[in-house]
Amino acid sequence: AVKYSGYLEHCDEPFCTNCYSKSPRLMKLGKDITLLGLEIGLLTMKKGEVARFVFTPDYAYGRQGCPPLIPPNATVMFEVEVLDCLDSDESDAFFELTAEQQDTFPLQKVLKVADTEREFGNYLYRKQHFESAKDRYKRAFSILGRSPSSEAEQCQIDTSKLLVLLNLSLTYLKLERPAQALAYGEKALEIDQRNAKALFRCGQACLCMTEYEKARDFLVRAQHIQPFNHDINNELKKLASCYRDYMEKEKEMCCRMFAPLNSSG
Repeated sequence: AVKYSGYLEHCDEPFCTNCYSKSPRLMKLGKDITLLGLEIGLLTMKKGEVARFVFTPDYAYGRQGCPPLIPPNATVMFEVEVLDCLDSDESDAFFELTAEQQDTFPLQKVLKVADTEREFGNYLYRKQHFESAKDRYKRAFSILGRSPSSEAEQCQIDTSKLLVLLNLSLTYLKLERPAQALAYGEKALEIDQRNAKALFRCGQACLCMTEYEKARDFLVRAQHIQPFNHDINNELKKLASCYRDYMEKEKEMCCRMFAPLNSSG
């Protein structure tokens, strides 16, 4: 994710820029960014770095230029800021393999690919692109179903799975799909039944579905594990308020139903 502006010699206004965008989209080197000098320059940079590059025609638009904006044999200058970066090379190569080939991949590489996909999901989540984040998390989860050859491997797989499942549960809450959020939260609890985050997510999902007793059960269990967690305690207060409102509405509805009987009797 970069901010960039390209300038011709002796020009104050850029011929191309994305600096007016609040949240520039992710761009892939070699696919979205194809200017040779810019590719080489970006590979020397790290997150948060700002740089200025001057490219001769061979590293920019060549002898022909790019009419009408870029004249022939133009030397150009680019100002670049790296906002974020993710190395997806190994992940992309993995998903191009067949299922049989993926099964022969060493576990450590599979875990690394899953972690890369989760990081992509986290980036998209921070940008509030929840649907795309969910797809990345699901991609990560899809490759973590292999059978372990030892207890140590099972522990590594479960650790990676747990992080992805918690993220999926949270993202489905953001997508206002609490049933799916609950399902993934419960999958996380199958791995770690005392995971406070998983219990909290399940409680939130049940509250969204107005399943108040189930919500209370999950949230109280979470509170026992983390008694001073403000989010859990606030959710329990929210639950109490919602339940109180629900009971008042139920009472009001019952009164309306039986009012004609009382008046005629």
